[in-house]
Amino acid sequence: MSCWMPGCPALSMCRGLAALPITCLERAKDLKTRLGILLHKPELGHKTGSSSKLQLGSRQRDTSREVLEWRESFDQLLKSKSGVNAFHTFLKTEFSEENLDFWLACEDFKKTRSKTKLASKANRIFEEFVQSEAPREVNIDHETREITRKNLSGATSACFNEAQAKTRTLMEKDSYPRFLKSASYQDMTKQATSRGTSKRSHT
Repeated sequence: MSCWMPGCPALSMCRGLAALPITCLERAKDLKTRLGILLHKPELGHKTGSSSKLQLGSRQRDTSREVLEWRESFDQLLKSKSGVNAFHTFLKTEFSEENLDFWLACEDFKKTRSKTKLASKANRIFEEFVQSEAPREVNIDHETREITRKNLSGATSACFNEAQAKTRTLMEKDSYPRFLKSASYQDMTKQATSRGTSKRSHT
């Protein structure tokens, strides 16, 4: 398109483009090329979407199976990351999440290899969860508390074993049965069961 008349829009546009830096024009061309490639390959987006749907379906089946396994035993619940998260959310409603947090802290503590880190972690866990009037004091007896205190003098990966076992038993006998009867878990099992039924009806 060309025009030599004064005030011609085409002439104004050409002058405007000429005033732009070369790098801007090159970037615009590059962008146009990339857009053209994407527009001519719609099948790429289609394949990606299908793959995502398949992965999501598989993930939902795995989660449904896990949810139903949580009621088999407390161990099954603790083995599942999503189970631990669901149980933690429930414990918050009862204001007793410190028991699970302490148990998880102990599990992490056992994996510590450095002796220096072991000692500092042990003191931090004791101060936060075990000592009398700790900010997040767990419900253990005085004798277990004192045994744990003595264990700190020569901290090993086993120094919280007794306190952790007592806390675990408390959760298993007290909080876990209530969790299984809770409305939130009942809703989760209904959804998991309905997904399983739906899957069977389509096969």
